[in-house]
Amino acid sequence: MTRTPGELEAALRQIGAERYHILHPFHELLHSGGCTKDQVRAWALNRYCYQRIIPTKDAILLARLDDVEMRREWRQRIVDHDGEIDDHPEGGLRRWLALTDGLGLDRAYVTSMRGALPTTRFACDAYVAFVRDRSELEAIASSLTEMFSPAIISQRVSGMLAHYDFISQDTLRYFGHRLSQAPRDADWALDYVKRKAVTAEQQEAALDALRFKCAMLWSQLDALYHVYVSGYPCPGAWQPGEALVAEAA
Repeated sequence: MTRTPGELEAALRQIGAERYHILHPFHELLHSGGCTKDQVRAWALNRYCYQRIIPTKDAILLARLDDVEMRREWRQRIVDHDGEIDDHPEGGLRRWLALTDGLGLDRAYVTSMRGALPTTRFACDAYVAFVRDRSELEAIASSLTEMFSPAIISQRVSGMLAHYDFISQDTLRYFGHRLSQAPRDADWALDYVKRKAVTAEQQEAALDALRFKCAMLWSQLDALYHVYVSGYPCPGAWQPGEALVAEAA
């Protein structure tokens, strides 16, 4: 069945309502104050791996786009995350490191990603491969989790500031910028998908792309919960007390 553009948008939003990781138990713990400082550290350290591949997958897609106007639109995403020379403006990756710095994690250890969970690495690699190998439509549709991110950011920031004395507005500054960047990017991508996905096959491919992205994000929190909440060991992964700077050790 071919959907109207409005019906396609409704179907995309329904995926978020059912599958976005705002519903995950680990996120509930995180924003409600139920995490220990080490669990917050584990989340921030692993999430860096995801932040790290965002400009990579965007650069891959940028190289695939033939239309100059589309390239101009998409390249802003790379600047948002990588920043400019000398960090003017500061990029999202640098802002994320402000969070891991504030949590007392050694920056070189974080950026090496040596302590990340295998699931985190596999999920991030799968997303890069998806953007590289699938159609332009599917690659762009996979970014539409940004439609749902303002809600999770609002919960995360207000909850963490309220419940954790080791969290500050400055260490969470990454999220403040995303409150304006994500809706801008989502509006552009949603308009593109609604215009380009005109057959039933194309529309289902776009929906599946968003399902994939939601599963990729969900799987990372599954792994965090399994190891750092349920307590199952993961050889080689970061352990509490490891790779802390002297002041926070």
